[in-house]
Amino acid sequence: MKKWIVLSFAALVAVSVTVADGYAKRPSKKKGAKTEQTAADSTKKKKKETPYEKIVKKPGCETVKGKFITIHKVGGKLYFEYPLKYMGRELLIGSKTTETSQPDVAIVGYMGNDPLHVKLEMQDSIVYMREINSFMGYDPDNKAMEKAVKQNFMDVSIKKYPVKAYTPDSSAVVLDVTELFTGDSKALSPIGGDGGGVVQISTRVQSDLARIEKVKAFDDNVTVASELTYSYTIKAFIFVLGSGRFSAKVTRTVMLLPEKKMHPRVADSRVGIFLVGKGKIDDTKDKMQLYTLATRWRLEPKDTAAYRRGELVEPAKPIVYYIDDAFPESWREPVKKGVLRWNKAFEQIGFKNAVQVKDFPKDDPSFDPDNLKYTCVRYIPIDTENAMGPSWTDPSTGEILNASVLIYNDVANLINKWRFVQTAQLDPRVRVSKMPKDVMDESIEYVVAHEVGHTLGLMHNMAASNAVPVDSLRSASYTQKYGTTPSIMDYARFNYVAQPSDKGVKLTPPDLGPYDYYAIKWLYTPIFDKSPKEEEAVLESWVDAKAGDPVYRYGHQQILSRYDPTALEEDLGDDPIKAGDYGIKNLKYILPHLSEWITDDPSGAHRKELYNTITNTYFRYMRNVMMNIGGIELTQVKDGTPGDRFKSVPRDVQKKSMRWVVNEIRNCDWIDDPELTSKFGLALRMSSNMKNVATTALLATAENVMLSSHLSDDPYTIQEYFNDLYNCVFESAIKGRKLTDGDKIMQRQAVLRIRAAAQSQWNRVKIASENPMVTANMTDTYAYLPSVDDIIAYGLDETGLVNRYADQLRAIEAKYGEGFLASQAAHTSFGYSYGYGFQPAVKIDRIDEVTGQYVAMLEKARTLVRNRVASCHPDDKGHYTSLLYFFESIKSKY
Repeated sequence: MKKWIVLSFAALVAVSVTVADGYAKRPSKKKGAKTEQTAADSTKKKKKETPYEKIVKKPGCETVKGKFITIHKVGGKLYFEYPLKYMGRELLIGSKTTETSQPDVAIVGYMGNDPLHVKLEMQDSIVYMREINSFMGYDPDNKAMEKAVKQNFMDVSIKKYPVKAYTPDSSAVVLDVTELFTGDSKALSPIGGDGGGVVQISTRVQSDLARIEKVKAFDDNVTVASELTYSYTIKAFIFVLGSGRFSAKVTRTVMLLPEKKMHPRVADSRVGIFLVGKGKIDDTKDKMQLYTLATRWRLEPKDTAAYRRGELVEPAKPIVYYIDDAFPESWREPVKKGVLRWNKAFEQIGFKNAVQVKDFPKDDPSFDPDNLKYTCVRYIPIDTENAMGPSWTDPSTGEILNASVLIYNDVANLINKWRFVQTAQLDPRVRVSKMPKDVMDESIEYVVAHEVGHTLGLMHNMAASNAVPVDSLRSASYTQKYGTTPSIMDYARFNYVAQPSDKGVKLTPPDLGPYDYYAIKWLYTPIFDKSPKEEEAVLESWVDAKAGDPVYRYGHQQILSRYDPTALEEDLGDDPIKAGDYGIKNLKYILPHLSEWITDDPSGAHRKELYNTITNTYFRYMRNVMMNIGGIELTQVKDGTPGDRFKSVPRDVQKKSMRWVVNEIRNCDWIDDPELTSKFGLALRMSSNMKNVATTALLATAENVMLSSHLSDDPYTIQEYFNDLYNCVFESAIKGRKLTDGDKIMQRQAVLRIRAAAQSQWNRVKIASENPMVTANMTDTYAYLPSVDDIIAYGLDETGLVNRYADQLRAIEAKYGEGFLASQAAHTSFGYSYGYGFQPAVKIDRIDEVTGQYVAMLEKARTLVRNRVASCHPDDKGHYTSLLYFFESIKSKY
């Protein structure tokens, strides 16, 4: 799903055009002119084309008429007939990619930026496009405050259009808007690809190759499809990863916003709803008030009296989803069921048939999926393993005006891997290369329902699954009633906890969970006869009533800083150690059967893909437990209701998690399975990679422990952490045992990390001195930053760019430190406001003892190794000798 960010846009490039004045009167003729000449002049004058006719009567002029704007496409130029009655009315202008030559850069169906919120105003013979400043609100009855706000928060002029002509009836002006649809406007770029904030794409349109292709006009919006060729550069911070050129067909839409505004609903940060940031001047307060509006459809009962009586009534305007006729026939029914699931939640608040589905009409020539009047579920036949639910909203009220559910073809492959790796231990149906129809149907239905939830206004709730006791996921009665999580908006996929012996256990997430019903109630229940403040109090009371109940807790998705082990993607249950034990036990059951179950795979490609998914899943189980080490649980809390805004993970849980992770690293050789992997070609054993990546991730938790211990009443101190780390990593050496491969990898990584930490700090200072324009916080120390491997493992990059450039990104992190790229991205992107935002990274320089503790551990290890090198097993002598070399080189250099 696209990460939703409130953006502010600068200016569009202005175009210089000349004013056409076809209405100036000619000078009168001198006295004595011949009558015949006067008549001839009169006839000639009548036949002269007006400026309007010069445009619309040009050969090849294509005219498309709409009730809102009439469009003329002629000679490579585009003209709007813009009615004077719409001057000053609010508009949205947005872009999305509809075709592309490079789908990993320009994603079909994706809207890379929020729409521009503008209006057109006419002064003399010039029409100005002004970006609307709708941020600041005020009491409309306070005229003095209204004047002050308008003086200080005026709209911004971003473009001007000289009037080229008037229509014959003078009801509209003709404007040359060619550049709006062919120019290099960054605000209207459809190019996404921020790679979880780590990877950015910059583009430049080659204007000489731009051309307008197709125009459409509807009742309240127009669309213009242009073919644009871009040069692009892909960067991670200042490091160039790739560049090139691609072409895309870009559809830009101009939409007229409703004149009668929807009554807005003030958001509550304890409910995960997409939002619009606002400010308000209130003379009853001593400072400007910051708040947010919830995004939602305008859902009102058709029969208000019946609704008040408690009857189930239809909405005046239902939310209708049109199903793309391009979908494979086998997908159509589960897609429809996924959409209609949400009617259960709307029925509980008094609406029937609030959500409806219809096929693309075959006998309605007025239907067009590009018309924003229609909300569509679109099939995108490319190899992206994803689905999205973007929407268009009115920035002044939060009203959702249009939405799209985008289902990419290879989401089927993602489902295939999920179902096999997470449920094959228990479900014989999924032990095949191609999932049977019933499995695929229930999985597609789940994916669609999740994305429809976004189009209804619901954000991800990554804390939901933490409300479920792990052992309840093995209970048939519990799972049949509740599924795997209280919210379908979590990333709690399928039941990887259930064991092969568990009978009757449900393996899929819920149709809808209690949290989903609660969120829909809060968002869409009509509240009558209340002032805005009274309505806000009613809504707040509903949330207060659920405060402290984990089933209704909202945990936002953590992107560029990851503190909270209870709000993770792709996890299940309230105990990551117990869930991890069950999950790993299932992976150990599935892996040896992989070749037995997947037989129709002569190249071995599908088995290798499943194998890679198993290893990634195993790493994620370990990473879930690592999040306990230095973890801090974050909760949106209101004063006077239960709960803590932040709470460190208990000390004993952190210590237990450390031992559990080290034990898994030391004993992960089962992942190799030589009988299977020998068929995949030349490569290192996966256990070696796993030990290296997992040890690196474990050692990166030190900064987290530093902050967590600083905030805790019973801390897992940084000294205790390093003692435990030392005893775990060097346990075999301390006890004089022969070393395993895992021991050697962990010990090497511990030593190399000290060297890398010192070197990375020097590298950061160097790059900052060489690049004065880079982030000022280059050398600061932060906790809780995701690594490249974290971003991949938890699906934090929906574009796939981080995965594509993973090796290059890992090389950057190796030089500048793990989490370095996330630390730089955190300064420039992401972050909502007013209590809803991602938790920003916390700088720990003032309390940082990590480097000193590493040095102390290094000294202990050096003494230990020097004592062991003479008496160790012969197979270990080379390892210990190399460690001594590293110790001495580090000491001499730093």
